[in-house]
Amino acid sequence: MTEDAHGTGYAPPPGDLIREELKKRGWTQLDLAQVLDQPAPRVNQIIQGKQTISPETAIALSKAFDISAQEWITREFAYRRYLTLQEIERLQGDSKHYQNSPVQKRKKLYELAPVKEMQRRGWIRADTDADATEASLRRYFGIESIDNEPPIHGNMRKSAPSVPASPAQRAWAFRVRQLASAIPAASVGRYDESAIDDCIRDLRKLAAYSAEVRKVPTALKAYGIRFVIVEGLSGAKVDGFATWLDDASPVIGLSLRYDRFDSFWFTLGHELSHIKHRDISPVDSDIGTERDPSLEVKPPMERRADSEASSMFIPDDELKSFILRVGPLYSTEKINQFANRIKMHPSIIIGQLKYRGEIGYSAHNKSAVQVRDTLIKHAITDGWDRTINPGALP
Repeated sequence: MTEDAHGTGYAPPPGDLIREELKKRGWTQLDLAQVLDQPAPRVNQIIQGKQTISPETAIALSKAFDISAQEWITREFAYRRYLTLQEIERLQGDSKHYQNSPVQKRKKLYELAPVKEMQRRGWIRADTDADATEASLRRYFGIESIDNEPPIHGNMRKSAPSVPASPAQRAWAFRVRQLASAIPAASVGRYDESAIDDCIRDLRKLAAYSAEVRKVPTALKAYGIRFVIVEGLSGAKVDGFATWLDDASPVIGLSLRYDRFDSFWFTLGHELSHIKHRDISPVDSDIGTERDPSLEVKPPMERRADSEASSMFIPDDELKSFILRVGPLYSTEKINQFANRIKMHPSIIIGQLKYRGEIGYSAHNKSAVQVRDTLIKHAITDGWDRTINPGALP
C-alpha cells in the first residue's frame, strides 16, 4: 500500500493491485470475471474503484490471487477513506458552503438559547428554517447578531454562584422583562423609594397567613413594583430575578421552582432587598433551598440580601433567642407558639431553621404549605400550560 505516499493521505484504489496481479498472470479482466464467476462489467467497475469490494468479493479475490481477504478489505477501506477526506477538504475549501452551513447556524442558535423549548412555550415562532429561527431569537433578545451575547441587566438567583448564566437562564430572565414591559404603566402605582419599607411591612402582614399570598401581586403593584411568574426552563435552576425597566420601574420575577411557602417568601424578600438598594449584579447564588454555603464566596450585596430576607419576616434577635431557648428540641407546639407571638406563619420559621441547619430538611414536612396553585391565579403567569401573549396583557 502507498497511503500517504503523496503527502496528502493518498491511498490507491484496490484496482491498482488487481491490475498488477492480472499482469503477472497474463490475465485479462474477462479472464478474472470467469475465475470469480462475476459479470465482467462488475469486475471492471471494481478495478476502476467505482464498485466497492464486499466481504464476499474480498474472499473470492483472496482465493484468486493468494492475497488475504483482510488485505483487500483494508485497501478498500483506505481508498474510500481517502475519497471521503478529499470531499470534506473540498467542501471546507468552499467558504460559501462551509461558513454559511445551516448546521453551523443552528449550532449557534442552540448555543444562544434552548430553541425547541422556547418554541414549545410560545416564546418564539415554531419555525424549522434556521434563518427564520435566527430572526425570532434576534427579536426576542433585542440583538442585531446572534454572535452578540444578550446582556442580563439585574440580579438573578441561580444554583451556581460563580458560573455565567446558562442559555436557559438567560432566556428565562428575558421573558420576565418581556412580560413586565407589557404591563401598562397606568395599572401600576408610582414607585417611591421612600415607601419601600412600607411595602415590606404590608407584605409581612400577608406572610402571616397562607391564604393571603394571593394579595401579593396587587400589593407590589400598588407600590410601583411589577411582579410576574415565569416557570423555569428545563435545567435552568433559577429562582428569582430583580431588574429595572427604567429608573422608576422595578420588576421582580419568580419561577416558583420550589413550591413552598417559606421558599416563596424568602425569595421574594431577597429580590426586594435588591430592589430597595438598586443592586445590579449578573449572578446571585442559590439561597433559601439548602443550607447556606460558605458566606465568604458571596459578594456583600448577596449577604446583605440574605440577611434582609430573613429579618424581613422574622426579627433576627427574636429568631436567635428562640434558637437559644428551644434548640435542638423544635417541637411543632414550640414553633407554633413562637409563630403566634411574632405574628408570622410557622412555615417561614421552619424554613429559616432548616436554612440555618438547626433542623433536617425532612423535619416538619407535614407543616409545609404550597403556594403555586393559589398564586398563579392572581399573578401574571407564564408556564404550567399557560402561555401569555405580552400584547394581550391588560
